[in-house]
Amino acid sequence: MNARDDQQKSVSRRRNFLKKTAKFTAAGALAGWLPLARISAAQAANCATPGNFPLDIPLYKQTFQNWAGDIKVDEVWTCAPTDAQQVVKVVNWARDNGYKVRPRGMMHNWSPLTVPAGAVCPSVILLDTTTHLTAASIDTSGPVPQVTAQAGISMEALLTALENAGLGLTATPAPGDLTLGGVLAINGHGTAVPAKNEQRPLGATYGSLSNLVLSLKAVVYDTVSRAYILKTFLRSDPETGALLAHVGRALIVEATLQVSPNQRLRCQSWTNIPYTEMFAPKGSGGRTFSSFLDSAGRAEAIWFPFTDHPWLKVWSVSPVKPAFARETTVPFNYTFSDNLPANLNDLAYKIATLGQGGMTPLFGQTQFTVVGGGLTFTGGWDLWGWSKNLLLYVKPTTLRITANGYAVLTRRDNVQRVLNEFATFYRARVAAYQALARYPMNGPVEIRVTGLDQPGDVAGANGVSPILSAIRPRPDHADWDVAIWLDILTFPGTPYANEFYREVEQWLEANYNGNDAAVRPEWSKGWGYSNQAAWADPIALQTTVPNAFRTGQPAGSNWDSAVAVLNKYDPHRLYSSALQDSLGL
Repeated sequence: MNARDDQQKSVSRRRNFLKKTAKFTAAGALAGWLPLARISAAQAANCATPGNFPLDIPLYKQTFQNWAGDIKVDEVWTCAPTDAQQVVKVVNWARDNGYKVRPRGMMHNWSPLTVPAGAVCPSVILLDTTTHLTAASIDTSGPVPQVTAQAGISMEALLTALENAGLGLTATPAPGDLTLGGVLAINGHGTAVPAKNEQRPLGATYGSLSNLVLSLKAVVYDTVSRAYILKTFLRSDPETGALLAHVGRALIVEATLQVSPNQRLRCQSWTNIPYTEMFAPKGSGGRTFSSFLDSAGRAEAIWFPFTDHPWLKVWSVSPVKPAFARETTVPFNYTFSDNLPANLNDLAYKIATLGQGGMTPLFGQTQFTVVGGGLTFTGGWDLWGWSKNLLLYVKPTTLRITANGYAVLTRRDNVQRVLNEFATFYRARVAAYQALARYPMNGPVEIRVTGLDQPGDVAGANGVSPILSAIRPRPDHADWDVAIWLDILTFPGTPYANEFYREVEQWLEANYNGNDAAVRPEWSKGWGYSNQAAWADPIALQTTVPNAFRTGQPAGSNWDSAVAVLNKYDPHRLYSSALQDSLGL
C-alpha cells in the first residue's frame, strides 16, 4: 500500500468516526457541536404541532443535543422569546395547554436536567435564551460594581463586557460557551482559594458564581392572579436561597451579580511532577498540590489514564508581567487540546467505535505527549494576561467525553489527605480492571479546589446562602472552608464505565462520611450510578442526595425548605423533568 492509500484510509476512517459520534461523541474535531438546523412549524411532520401557541412568537423544531452527545432528542418544539414578557406568555400558554417549558441555553451539560435521553415528541417547549436574552449592563456607581445580565448571555460575552469595564471574576468555568442562566442553575464554578496572605477583593467570592448574585428576576406562579408572572427576588429574601442554584426547577431570565476589579493572572503549566509527589500523603514536602494552593491559590490537575505525571495548571495574581511569561490578549490558548490531532483521532476511533479498549493506555500516554508538545509549540508553559484570557480555555471543539462529578467539603489543611486517598484508590481500581482486560476510564481525572459559597462574601447585610449549591457551607462544621472537585472522564458508552463510576461514588461516600469531610454531587455531571446508568440508583436519588443537603443545615433552610419554595413558585411543575421528579425536587 502506498502513501496515498494510507492517507485515503486515514481520511475514510476519520469520516467514519465522525458519523458514529451520535452514539459515541469522542472526537474533539466535532466543530459542528452547535444547535442543529431549525424546522419551522409548517414543515414539521412527525410530532403534532402545539395548538393555540402565541402567534407573535415563532415556533419551530430543533434537535436538543448535550455536550457529550449521549442526550439527543430530535425535533423538540422550540422558540426564542425576544424579551421577558414573551417568556411569561409562553409559560402561561404551557400551563394552559399541558406542556412543560424549559430554558435551553448552550446545552453544555451532562445530566438530563432539561430533557431525558431518548424522549420522543416530548410535550416540552424549549426557550432558546441565546438568541435574544443576551443583554448586559454594568453599574460602577456604588461601593461594589454590579453587572445585570440576561440569562442567555454566554460567559465569554459576559466576561468580555466586564473586562472592557476593568472588571472580572476571581474564578469561572473553563468553557466560554455556557450561558449565565445555565451556570447559575447548577452553581457553576472555577478553581480558586486564597493564596497565603491573599485578601479577598471587594465584590469577589472563592465559591461558585451563584454566590455573586445580588438579585434575580424569575418567572413564578402568583396565587393572586393565578398566573405565572415576572418577579424580582433580592438576595436578602430567604426564599431566594432556593433559586440561587435551582437545579433546573426555576426559570431565571435576569440576574444582577456583584463583581470585582479585574486582575492580571499568570498561568504556569507543569508536566514533570509525578502523581506520587503531587498527591503525596498529608505532611509531605516537595511539589504537592497543597503547596501550590498555598503559593498561588488556584490550581487544576488533569491526570490522563495510565500516565504518571498530571498536567498541572497554576494561576497566580501577577499585576506585572513576569520576564519569561508570554502575554496573551485572547482566551482559549491551548489550541492543541481544542482540536484532536490525527493520531489521537485514530485511537479514539479504535476505542470508542471499534471497542478496542486495550488501546486505552496508549491513548492516555499519547494525550500526555500531545500536551507537552503543544505547550512547547504554542509557548503555553507560562502565560500572562487579563483574567478572562487565562480562565477560559475549553472550546466546543475539544474532546467530547462524559464525566462524573463530586464536591468533597473539608478543611483546607485536609486537602492533601483527601487527594492522596483518592489517587491511591483510583490508581488501584484502574489496575484491578486492567488485570481483567477492562478499561472503563479513557479520559482524564480532573481536580480543582474552590472555597465555599460563604454568605459573608455578599455585599450588604443578610445575604442568604444558595441552599442547593454543592458547596454550601455546613454550619455544624464551621472549620470546613474548601471543596475539592473530583471528575473522571470517559467516552460515552465505554464498557464497564458505569460499574466503575458506581464504585468510585460508593467509596467517596463511605470514606468522606461527615467526620472531617462530606460529599455532594456536582449537579451538571454524572452521579447516582447503578451498574447500568447514571442518575438511576433509587437510594442515591431518594435518600443519599437529598440528605447531603439536609445534614448539618437548619430546619428552615435545607433541601426540604428549598423544595417547598420551588413548588410554591412552580406548583404546576412546568420546569421539572424526569430527573427532578425522581429526586423529589
